[in-house]
Amino acid sequence: MTTEMRYVAAIAQALRDGMQQDEAVIVMGEDVAHAGGSFKATRGLLDTFGPGRVIDTPISESSITSAAVGAALTGLRPVVEIMFMDFITLSMDALVNQAAKARYMFGGQGSVPMVLRTPHGGGLNAGPQHSQCLEAWLAHVPGLKVVCPATPQDAYALLRTAIDDPDPVVFVEHKALYAAKGPVDTTQTASLGRARIARPGADVTLVSYGATVATCLDAAATLEDGGIQAEVLDLRSIQPWDKAAVLESVSRTHRAVIVHEAVQAFGVGAEIAATLAHEGFDELDAPVVRVAAPFMPAPFASSLEHGYAVTAQRVIDAVQTVVA
Repeated sequence: MTTEMRYVAAIAQALRDGMQQDEAVIVMGEDVAHAGGSFKATRGLLDTFGPGRVIDTPISESSITSAAVGAALTGLRPVVEIMFMDFITLSMDALVNQAAKARYMFGGQGSVPMVLRTPHGGGLNAGPQHSQCLEAWLAHVPGLKVVCPATPQDAYALLRTAIDDPDPVVFVEHKALYAAKGPVDTTQTASLGRARIARPGADVTLVSYGATVATCLDAAATLEDGGIQAEVLDLRSIQPWDKAAVLESVSRTHRAVIVHEAVQAFGVGAEIAATLAHEGFDELDAPVVRVAAPFMPAPFASSLEHGYAVTAQRVIDAVQTVVA
């Protein structure tokens, strides 16, 4: 049955359903139990599943993630919440040097079936230490999977898939999406590494993920008024990413603009652009263009943050350069 719900409620429902389906699933993190999580994604889980499965931890991201890796190696399926993606820097040894490498180190005999949930992104005047988009760091690490849903439906379905996955998954949520509403069918499944066409078009492909998918959709609606049909491709999964879907779309539109909120330099867009240059060059009628944040920390002042942000107008301007 399809129900209208907010993005954060879809995450909460996925956690609840995953815990009901499998007693090995536990939730860990700062304030996830009694307070219900910093953005209330775990509210009510303590009452249903008890303190043995919904665990408030000390304020130590390193300890939380290390404990989750150990729990996963011994048969549990931990879902860790890190309050802000910026704080994932404190989890990197456990995540990058242990969780990501365990399957390789043990010759495939051991795995780390854990999910690390964390919100990224700006727009809430949270400043440079609470607004970063660091998903490209994690996508660079063999052994980690990285997911970034753009809709409540994908937030539910992809989190259920991530919980069931035998390997570590970093599940990235955008803070500005938590209040977004949309239909959610809890019987619908999703695969990691599969993109979706959010809007079909014939003149240019807009490749994005997370909150900037909505930005691309807004830009596409405006471009249509000017006679430009933009196809919006939502990656959904950053590692693995759906290279075939991107190449197929560009083979029809012959132009590509890649959009993400993270800084442009050395970002996800760079990998996609390089792949298009190498494997899709003959299909391109214009250079691949990236629209992303400038190479600087996210500002705190709302006026400066607005100038820093990726907007629909910036996407429109980029499209007009490639279709000219």
